[in-house]
This record gives sequence, C-alpha cells and structure tokens, in this order.
Amino acid sequence: MGARTKARKRALDVLFEAEQRGDNVLAVLDRRLLESGRETPLPPYSAQIVRGVVSQWRELNALIEDASPDWPMKRMPAVDRNLLRLAAWEILSNEEVSVAVAIDEAVELARDLSTDDSPRFVNGVLGRIARDAPNIAAAEAPAESGDEEAGPQVG
Repeated sequence: MGARTKARKRALDVLFEAEQRGDNVLAVLDRRLLESGRETPLPPYSAQIVRGVVSQWRELNALIEDASPDWPMKRMPAVDRNLLRLAAWEILSNEEVSVAVAIDEAVELARDLSTDDSPRFVNGVLGRIARDAPNIAAAEAPAESGDEEAGPQVG
C-alpha cells in the first residue's frame, strides 16, 4: 500500500470517528496528532485531507447530494459519506492528484471497507462530480467562514 493510500485511509478513519462519536472533526484530528506512543503517527497528507474537507464541508456535501439525487447523504453508509467527501476534496482541490487516481483510490477503499454495492456507487457519484468539476471550479471560489474554523459537528 502506497504512502498516499495509507494517508487516505487514515484521513477516512478521522472523518468516520468524528461522525460516529458526534465530535468536531478538527478536535478528533488534533487528538490523533497529539497522541503519544502511537506506533504510526498520522501522516501529514491525512491531516491535509481532513483540514481540506472541513474547510469545504458544506460545498462538498452539496456536491455529493447533487451527484446522488436518489440517495440523500443521511441514507448512505457512514463510510461512503466520508469517503465521498475525501475524494471530492481531492478531485476539486488537490492538483497533485489526478481525477482518475482520486476515484480509483476511493473505489478501492469502498471495496475494502464498505458494502458490496459501495464501489459502484462511489464510482458513479465521483464520476459525476469529476465531470462537473471544471464548471464548479469556474463558478465558485472556496468559501471562507469564521464559524467553521473549529470544524463541523457531525452526528
């Protein structure tokens, strides 16, 4: 497993944990970063992903909802919801990662960690987001809002 693949999985762990506990995402990230005695510290790319997702939380959720009209986010498995946020952020905001790689990595994580139907579902939603990404980037600048600095409360 490559370094970025591991980092994506660890970022997904942080997002998933925050949702399951109903905690603030950045608080969970900070706890993970400060934990001492951890055999494998959280990779910097994991923290970058989590912070990126938090900074665009509302926009990412709206894009996922738009790309998945028959499946509201509350009906999606929690792993899929957070995986879609992570991959959508990579597609839209990380120029170092190609769209194809972001989608392939998300599909593989869905295959390993979620339901039998999840890989196909994640591929379809991310494919729609990727198809619309040039239009999205041209129409929107990242929103900056002081009320989200601490990260979204999930749960």
